[in-house]
Amino acid sequence: MSSAPRLLAFSGSTRRDSLNQKFLAVAVAVAREAGGEVTLLDLREFPLPLYDGDLEDASGLPENANKLVALIKAHDALLLASPEYNSMMTPLLKNTIDWCSRGGEDPFPGKVAAVLSASPGAYGGSRSLQQTQQLLFKLGCHVVPGPCALPQANKAFDAAGKLTDARAEKSVRALVAALIQATRKLSA
Repeated sequence: MSSAPRLLAFSGSTRRDSLNQKFLAVAVAVAREAGGEVTLLDLREFPLPLYDGDLEDASGLPENANKLVALIKAHDALLLASPEYNSMMTPLLKNTIDWCSRGGEDPFPGKVAAVLSASPGAYGGSRSLQQTQQLLFKLGCHVVPGPCALPQANKAFDAAGKLTDARAEKSVRALVAALIQATRKLSA
């Protein structure tokens, strides 16, 4: 690995004006400032059918799943935003991870991963954040511990998309620093 860890970043929300995409954009900027090379994906560009074992048996992985697997494999670490729907991770994020973990080339084992979440609610998406961390750990990722949840995210950004809360900024910086440090150590 070069001195700059390669990070793949994406959000489990494709909604216009997504709070999680805004929060992820802050983390991506911090990662780039810290020397990381970041590829930011929009999952709208990689549509996938709902996971179906019969479809997989009949046709193999969809083309977009193969593209995502190749992207994950080409990067040292993952930086994910995990929105929360009904106290759970989004179907989009779960479906994306499910498809990418199928087939013979599971790209997750050994990857370093960090998860953040934003929500207009009081918990900041912490329940989906924990579920996503657990899923990535189960898939063999080295998950950066600790919560990086942004409660009341609908009030947390200025018009330019910058965080207005110093504690939230500190939390993002700590998560990204831990991700980059763990990636460098495990890739040495």
